[in-house]
Amino acid sequence: MTNGGFTHLDRRGRAHMVDITAKAVTCRRARAACFVTMRPETATQLAEGAAAARDILETARVAGIQAAKQTSQLLPLCHPLLLQDIHIAFTVAEDHVAIGVEVGSVDRTGVEMEALTAGAVAALTIYDMCKLSDPDLSIGGLCVWEKTGGRSGSWHIGDDGGVVHSDA
Repeated sequence: MTNGGFTHLDRRGRAHMVDITAKAVTCRRARAACFVTMRPETATQLAEGAAAARDILETARVAGIQAAKQTSQLLPLCHPLLLQDIHIAFTVAEDHVAIGVEVGSVDRTGVEMEALTAGAVAALTIYDMCKLSDPDLSIGGLCVWEKTGGRSGSWHIGDDGGVVHSDA
């Protein structure tokens, strides 16, 4: 039972782990995104792909993958999941790096938190590795933009920014 729509609160308003034992095991996927805004010269260095720049993005990719696998250790009410698929992609633009994450699992609960955690840690890694040369860095836009599988069905964020539900 939930308290005011908050799934991780019981009737008395106390934190609890959601009981997923009766939920069906299904294929679940989530896609998340965020971005690191930076000076154009920093983005240019990353886009040109010098060895150091490649190391930054590859380090961020590995950090994000590792973070996705550790999500339940970071978020106290998150279920530990066996993740079967984690992809992290970077798109370098004029003044930012866009980070796209896709996580998949076959389990009883979704992988949205794992996708968000992977994106956040990948962004933090880029921030950490570029902060000395670019003090104008910022991280933003962290969101889930697509989810499939599970009882609540599938949805994605539409062009207008609203949620579009799909057939489950």
